[in-house]
Amino acid sequence: MTEPRTAPQGVHLVGSINQPDAETAFRTVAGALGQRLRRLPDGETGLRFHWIAFQPDVLGAVDGLERVGAEPIRVGPLDVRPLRIADGVDAEDLVLPNLGYADAALESWELFERLQAEGVIPASVKFQVSLPSPAAVIGAFVVPADRARFEPVYRAALFAELDRVLAGVPHDRLAVQWDTAVEFGWIEAAGYDKGDNPNAPWFDDLWAGLMERAAEQAARVPADVEAGWHLCYGDVAEHHFIEPTDTGNLVEFANRLVAASPRPLQWIHLPVPIERDDDAYFAPLDALALPEGTELYLGLVHREDGVEGAERRIAAAAPNVGAFGVATECGFGRSPREATDALLATHATIAAPWA
Repeated sequence: MTEPRTAPQGVHLVGSINQPDAETAFRTVAGALGQRLRRLPDGETGLRFHWIAFQPDVLGAVDGLERVGAEPIRVGPLDVRPLRIADGVDAEDLVLPNLGYADAALESWELFERLQAEGVIPASVKFQVSLPSPAAVIGAFVVPADRARFEPVYRAALFAELDRVLAGVPHDRLAVQWDTAVEFGWIEAAGYDKGDNPNAPWFDDLWAGLMERAAEQAARVPADVEAGWHLCYGDVAEHHFIEPTDTGNLVEFANRLVAASPRPLQWIHLPVPIERDDDAYFAPLDALALPEGTELYLGLVHREDGVEGAERRIAAAAPNVGAFGVATECGFGRSPREATDALLATHATIAAPWA
């Protein structure tokens, strides 16, 4: 077992921050956390407030895709009804529009660059762009019968979004995060019968399929751009879609990911439920095998119990892991806006800045 640090170092922001716009998010976070940050996202403001929930509205306008169900399913202003490929339409003939990720990132990059030049954002901090795995969007919003044939179409469109970001942001100032959440629903339901479970993946070998896709995502990020992974159990009204019994599946995914990735990864983030301050949850971290240079962030900060709760979970985690930084278990875009300052203050209290 590695010797734990006396205190966490560094803070990671997963993505969403409940602020009205990107500039407010940048100023608020940079002012509160400063040198504790290595990367800074734009807060996923506007229609991105609920992670991938805006994608059905983007895809629903595509000729050849149809919404399932007559009545909208609302998440705020968004309609998250699933989609199907219309009868008689070949998937390869679908023409997807800009998905919205690159447009938002390039607009936010201009703000980031200006604020960094003004000294608002520390010069060492990189601009973070968080993207979902293609499988997450397909698994969440496409009917089971069409997932396999729609996957290459959506994957190509999402990778094109990444390429636009790579063309518009200097590589030495960019960090790309891949968000993986829907996949943990599949992992936790391992042993599923695909014939009976509409939420099962469309590929046969679960772990092989996940790692094939993860390796491809990693390969799309050039070696001169930082890349990291956010492992997640979802965030609906500040609750996971399923609570992990321990960190075992997270460790399994992280270790397989590191082995499968064709490039180094700069960070991996793992969630910690608010009620877990017991050794049983953290014990599997003993088997976590991150290479030197890959930062670990534990999402153990929760607004409900602040510094006291975070320190209790830090103490429980420390015997099972070496150096780590802190984060929330998911983005905090769904938490009350008035809680943001206190959340950031908690991070600043429990984590040391980078040297």
